Amino acid sequence: MTDTPAPPPASPGPVGPADLEHAREVLRHEAAALHTLVERIDAEHFGRAVALILACQGRVVVTGMGKAWLVGQKISATLASTGTPSFDLHAGEALHGDLGRACPGDVALVLSNSGRTRECVELLGPLKKRGVQVIAVTGDKSSPLAEACDVLLDIGNLDEACPLGLAPSTTTTAILALGDALALTVLRCRGFGPQDYAFFHPAGSLGRKLLKVEEVMRKGERNPVAREDVPVREALFKITASRAGAVSIVDAAGKLVGVFTDGDLRRHLLRGGQLDELQVGQLMTRDPTSIQVGKLASEAAHLLQRRRIDELPVVDEQGRPVGIVDIQDVLGTMA
Repeated sequence: MTDTPAPPPASPGPVGPADLEHAREVLRHEAAALHTLVERIDAEHFGRAVALILACQGRVVVTGMGKAWLVGQKISATLASTGTPSFDLHAGEALHGDLGRACPGDVALVLSNSGRTRECVELLGPLKKRGVQVIAVTGDKSSPLAEACDVLLDIGNLDEACPLGLAPSTTTTAILALGDALALTVLRCRGFGPQDYAFFHPAGSLGRKLLKVEEVMRKGERNPVAREDVPVREALFKITASRAGAVSIVDAAGKLVGVFTDGDLRRHLLRGGQLDELQVGQLMTRDPTSIQVGKLASEAAHLLQRRRIDELPVVDEQGRPVGIVDIQDVLGTMA
């Protein structure tokens, strides 16, 4: 006799109106907590924390336990991606050897809502012996962590949104938001710009959108250039040799005056035209769309799309072609 398989567990019923209202109340509760943080941004405490990070000659070590450490990983990642060298360090692991990763000249950002988390408190002495200054983020100004740190960022005594009042929710949201405020204020003070951001995000879509045209354009032998008085055949040889779809045409001063494409050639031949002794200046498209060096590759992509062209010459401040952008070169920068 075979065993009868157990019936599948009953699926939970639909979420009721009271459940939905509870979810909304969680969000309202956490949003209200963030509003209270606004008043805590001051020069005495927050300003000192920013100054300490700006003056740091090493890295910002973000540490904590439990959910605070998980939030700290994100804060550390935000710091690192916006120009402040940083790494996250689990407080428990630090007490068992990983403290060696912290070096003199570093700044530690220690996260603990209670300010009494044993591992965080025990870590303070060794950190200071290593020559590491400490910024504490806590909700209790009278805690051991608050009293022993160099700079205190107080999030206040916040009630958790958890209906049991136990699961870290409001407090971790507040710590994360304060970490963002700290990292992005440091970013602003450093003068960290889009080009810096792109440098730290070379493989991401955001980074690709912040690339300059000179970083994606074809140059040298891949950027065919011809005088407007050269024969069409010579211009065609340049296009073929460079494996490009167009050649930039310049005047005697080397300034861009036109673009010649295989499309220009086809239109001429379809009209019954001949190539004998024909100069490329007679077939080229005059006053072509171009883009100057220093512009974003994403701007080049939008120009190519809007003008419905496949190649875009890149010119310097004197209007001389220094490269060419093909539509295939900027596909990754399009929104």
